[in-house]
Amino acid sequence: MANIIIKDAVASDAETIIHFIRELAIYEKAEHEVAATADDIRASLFDPHTTTQAVLCYADDNVVGFAVFFLNYSTWLGKNGLYLEDLYVSPDFRGIGAGKALLRHLAGLAVAKDCGRFEWSVLDWNTPAIEFYQSIGAKPLTEWVGYRLAGEALIQFAKSPL
Repeated sequence: MANIIIKDAVASDAETIIHFIRELAIYEKAEHEVAATADDIRASLFDPHTTTQAVLCYADDNVVGFAVFFLNYSTWLGKNGLYLEDLYVSPDFRGIGAGKALLRHLAGLAVAKDCGRFEWSVLDWNTPAIEFYQSIGAKPLTEWVGYRLAGEALIQFAKSPL
């Protein structure tokens, strides 16, 4: 059994994080959508005013995965929630408990911060991830549909008249 440790990411980890982002994008069949560079990650994720954080997962001395997350807010609960943006473990290190360790670490942060929820999204075709999430007790949200404004549509809507 590997010795698994979760550490807060620091700015010098930007190259490692962008490497994992690209691996995740390849897995999700969306590599062409990754526009971020290590400099972008360094500037945005480690800006002193950011609300986003990252952690790295180590198995023995190997960095094997990462998670990026931020606090959101529930008006219904009157509490913050923790939203997991990305979680990824390299294929060679899956099945050793790294993903579970990352999720448990984030759940612990959510509890420590008195968050009312810990949420994330998963692609509907990602059966291994869905089965993993369900195995730890996570439940899918069935009544909510995600929407996104991005790129030119976002710019045009922001500029549109009332």
